[in-house]
Amino acid sequence: VQLQASGGGLVQAGGSLRLSCVASGDTFSRYTMAWFRQAPGKEREFVACIRWNGHTYYADSVKDRFTMSRDNTKNTVYLQMNSLEPEDTAVYYCAGDRGIILSSIRGSDKYGYWGQGTLVTVSS
Repeated sequence: VQLQASGGGLVQAGGSLRLSCVASGDTFSRYTMAWFRQAPGKEREFVACIRWNGHTYYADSVKDRFTMSRDNTKNTVYLQMNSLEPEDTAVYYCAGDRGIILSSIRGSDKYGYWGQGTLVTVSS
């Protein structure tokens, strides 16, 4: 499976961006897909995921501001980011894999496929 992330950019605090991640090469609809991010000098952290059944899960830091969705007809997942804060500045990575149990969805080591990352910069 190959993942291609896009949509990052520079935005002012309070603004919005939508990230996209297109998958190719396997049965996308069966995959749990996730977004992780890594800020300068920090470890990669879980942001959100969407399971094969459409259920979504979020990090507390982005809940009520970010929305993840998927379109299986386009093999694409999206991350709609609203009310962006300077603390959201990071490289955002999409990730995916099959067979990830619910208790493990926040673990980056559970995902075998990763996109190249897209930079989101939020200015204050």
